[in-house]
Amino acid sequence: MSRRPGSAAADDAAVIESSWQEPERFAVLFDRHARHIYRYLARRAGRQVADDLAAETFLAAFAKRDRYDLSHADARPWLYGIATNLVGQHRRDEARQYRIRQAAAADPEVPGHADRVAADVTAQAMRALLAEALAALPAGDRDVLLLIAWEQLTYQEVSRALAIPVGTVQSRLHRARTKVRQVLAGTDAGAAYEEITTNE
Repeated sequence: MSRRPGSAAADDAAVIESSWQEPERFAVLFDRHARHIYRYLARRAGRQVADDLAAETFLAAFAKRDRYDLSHADARPWLYGIATNLVGQHRRDEARQYRIRQAAAADPEVPGHADRVAADVTAQAMRALLAEALAALPAGDRDVLLLIAWEQLTYQEVSRALAIPVGTVQSRLHRARTKVRQVLAGTDAGAAYEEITTNE
């Protein structure tokens, strides 16, 4: 299917199509979506590798641009799908990054500020419980939960991103939320989890 060649304000599909003949046009896609993809990757894999993974995401997208479905005006779900696949290749590092971020976030005790220290310790424990609950999820369930909770993708966008049916998105999300709620039940971390997962 052919679309109009795009100006700088053209939708993503038009930009991608025009990049088939003018590869430099693909930079428009990078300018539009790089910060969202970077933020997602930093949350999933840590800032230490997010730059590399973001670059790999756009390199892979550029290489696959001739196979992009031009009926989709917004390429962000497609880019999230590529990014999620790259995170999958770094899956073992993901759990380690959760633990590293928890340890690095600890503030040293400041004499005379006992209340602040107690609050910090409580926050550390809540983050640790939430991180462990997320790390314990099956990869597919975690991918769906985080794309919806963090990136606020719709069921249909997650379906496109991960190349799975909408029904599978819904069942994975339900299963992930149930498992995380069970782990966090009766803890202060449970309230924090409810807050980050209600932004659909």
